[in-house]
Amino acid sequence: MSRVVFDIETAGDFESLDKETQDYFLKHAKDEQDREEIKKSVNLWPFSGEIVAISLLNPESGKGKVFFQAPNQKIENFSEDGADFEVSAEKKILEKFWQNIKSYNQIITFNGRCFDCPYIALRSAVHKVRSTKNLMPPRFSADFHIDLMDQLTFYGAFRKFSLDLYCRSLGIKSPKIGGISGEKVSEYFKEGKYLEIARYCLADVKATAELYSRWIEYIA
Repeated sequence: MSRVVFDIETAGDFESLDKETQDYFLKHAKDEQDREEIKKSVNLWPFSGEIVAISLLNPESGKGKVFFQAPNQKIENFSEDGADFEVSAEKKILEKFWQNIKSYNQIITFNGRCFDCPYIALRSAVHKVRSTKNLMPPRFSADFHIDLMDQLTFYGAFRKFSLDLYCRSLGIKSPKIGGISGEKVSEYFKEGKYLEIARYCLADVKATAELYSRWIEYIA
């Protein structure tokens, strides 16, 4: 069976949103601190943020691809750490993702059902890019989509932990070791640190692939 692990990185800028959208997100803010937290989290929603990187990794071969944005920078496509890195605008990133994903029989994510997959689907709708797979099949089945967050919490029977904590607890190299985390992607994107984001995205899928190996060998 052919399998692929994937992960996305997202960025958003509250000030770039139109006033109606800003008002919508802030309408339930309780105080100024709450307002600032909301402004920092707009990357988490597909109608106020965007996908700035997608990484795919074949866990059997160890080969991967990273599609990432690098606006206003001239970065040639290159290969590194077993992966091909390609610069594209968001619409093209999504087109390449769907083209690559369609040949796989099984997808593996970490919290993909609650974040990556719906985000990809809705950003694809924004850009009028047609999907090639149903990334959200019935939840209580790992036949096609193995979401390790579901599996490691036994479908919500046990508490959730971050990918970083699972990795550190199980002796897997954490993607946070390089100093970047998902919370910093918007800041890094604004500062033009596109390669750092792309490499972090690849580190995420490598860690997820190792976590999958641990799950399939000792738990599944």
